[in-house]
Amino acid sequence: MPSEVSGSLKGSLVIGVDEAGRGPLAGPVVAGAVVLCKPRPSGLDDSKKLSGKRRGELETVIKRRCRWAVGVVDVEEIDRLNIFGATMLAMTRAVQALCEVIGEEPGEVLVDGNMTPFGRRMEWRWNARAIVGGDAIEPCISAASIIAKEHRDRIMRDLALAHPHYGWERNAGYGTAQHLAALRLHGATPHHRRSFAPVAQLELLV
Repeated sequence: MPSEVSGSLKGSLVIGVDEAGRGPLAGPVVAGAVVLCKPRPSGLDDSKKLSGKRRGELETVIKRRCRWAVGVVDVEEIDRLNIFGATMLAMTRAVQALCEVIGEEPGEVLVDGNMTPFGRRMEWRWNARAIVGGDAIEPCISAASIIAKEHRDRIMRDLALAHPHYGWERNAGYGTAQHLAALRLHGATPHHRRSFAPVAQLELLV
């Protein structure tokens, strides 16, 4: 991956962080972390506002020109920690991985939402600032949201090949009518979050 971190940024690197997959009933939670290149890619926005085609195009540009990493927390960890704790862990892993890639520490980490892993994960050692709606207003967070969502969607498409009844290639593990109907008919898979109410309630009925 070519370096796009300019000398003028040394000692004051800003990393953007966002997650994908807090709400689904199945699959991991994934966080993306990005240091933007200069000039930054045009058209960055909250990944949820972009078409799949445009998101894929931007992911390619971000991966080619910027520095990025992901952190993944699987369903076993989600069920053990709860989804909030798992999200904080995914963000921590993403920033740790990106620091290894760039070989230096950021001056600040911008996190989408109203909370950061600071004080919540022992491994978190960076200055952090939470920005509500940051995925729509901070380009580095927008880029991180794109990286996280595309990475997670690929995971869910791969899992759907082994578990075709649940429509994960379309619903990404969210509790759509088709997904809930398949849960009732076929039961939960090892990739379902048993700490989430719809899955837990189904398990009680079995």
